[in-house]
Amino acid sequence: MKLGRSFFNLYFFIISTFIVFSWALDEVWTSYLEQDIESYTGYKTLMMATGDYVQKHPEEEWEEIIAGAGKRWGLPLKLESLAGVEDIDHTDHHVLSHSSAHIYHFDDKVVIHYLLENSDSVITLGPVKMPTRPRVKATYRVMILATFGIIIFIWLWPMSRDLEQLKKATRSFGQGNFDSKAPAAKSTMIAPMIGSFNMMAARIRRLIEAHKELTNAVSHELRTPLARTKFALQMLGTIKDDEKRAKYLQQISNDVCELEELINEMLIYAAFDNDKPQLNFSKNNLSQLVQTQIASHDQFVNTIEFINHLPDDFVCFDSHFMDRAVNNFISNAIKYGNDKVRVTLSIENDQCQICVEDNGDGVSDEFKKVIFDAFSRGDQSRNRETGGFGLGLAIVARIMEWHQGQASIGDSELGGASFKLTWPLKPVHLIEEVS
Repeated sequence: MKLGRSFFNLYFFIISTFIVFSWALDEVWTSYLEQDIESYTGYKTLMMATGDYVQKHPEEEWEEIIAGAGKRWGLPLKLESLAGVEDIDHTDHHVLSHSSAHIYHFDDKVVIHYLLENSDSVITLGPVKMPTRPRVKATYRVMILATFGIIIFIWLWPMSRDLEQLKKATRSFGQGNFDSKAPAAKSTMIAPMIGSFNMMAARIRRLIEAHKELTNAVSHELRTPLARTKFALQMLGTIKDDEKRAKYLQQISNDVCELEELINEMLIYAAFDNDKPQLNFSKNNLSQLVQTQIASHDQFVNTIEFINHLPDDFVCFDSHFMDRAVNNFISNAIKYGNDKVRVTLSIENDQCQICVEDNGDGVSDEFKKVIFDAFSRGDQSRNRETGGFGLGLAIVARIMEWHQGQASIGDSELGGASFKLTWPLKPVHLIEEVS
């Protein structure tokens, strides 16, 4: 078991606090002790009994009686005059008064002056040793402090271990290892901190990946239309035929539109990736949302089969972004399918699921691994010639992340691809994620 420096710092800080607290309690105890000395020693009672005894004898015998009593009991007892006692300098002494008895204590010594009634004589006891704390009580205090020390050790050790793990993760992340992640915390006090760090690390990692994707897009996606436009401009300078000039002008116009469309898509994706919008999670009619999307593709409505297995059509989600995700799936199924599309709503393991299938050529196993990455496009039927820049599915994946769900792809029994949207039914965690 390795104990880090942070553990020792925190542990010794708390132990030091307890020591100071114990010292303060000791001072309070001493103050209480000083105010009730006779309950521990019987000094005051002894002097009152001695005073009553000597007053039953002639005054000239008082001094001899008190000296004999002191010798017999082994105490420094003596008889002094009131004037002599008043001349004693008690500047550095603490004083406590108890009717006819005056108690002075300094360091670990105590002096008691007892004024005999109806006389100017004072019985003085001391200086004698201050009464000490009973040994049993001191033992109890040591046991209590030791118990507190063990409890604090058990309480701090998981916190220290989690902090050390978090420290290692942050150091690794700062050195450029953006896949580093702090392990799950054992301490409930550190768990929110580690959760926040992991969320921040994942967020930064996504931003860096998005930056790389956008950089690659500039080099790959913009290069082709720019090259075509540059070639067309060069040809315009040499061609005199009006028909060919019109053809190259149309090509330049198409390339400009393509660039504009690409830039718009990139801006939308960047906005989705950088700034998480305020989602409005509420109970909405999912069946109605899907049927509205199907109806919006009215020219294909006869080829879309709709199956609803939901026990309750009202499900918690953000209607605006879910509508966009469903629209993307249905549009792709129509575009890449042959003549049949099937949309199924169901619930599995407390997860709501929208499945969109087509009977097209499907997606290769290799491309399935990256299909939800930005700017990824398959070859053959699913390529740039059929339209799109590979950002639509990336946006859908991001929408499902906001819903604490996921977008996935598989093979359909219709022969083509099967795209699924899956997210939790319970809204509590979704609302906490948004907040």
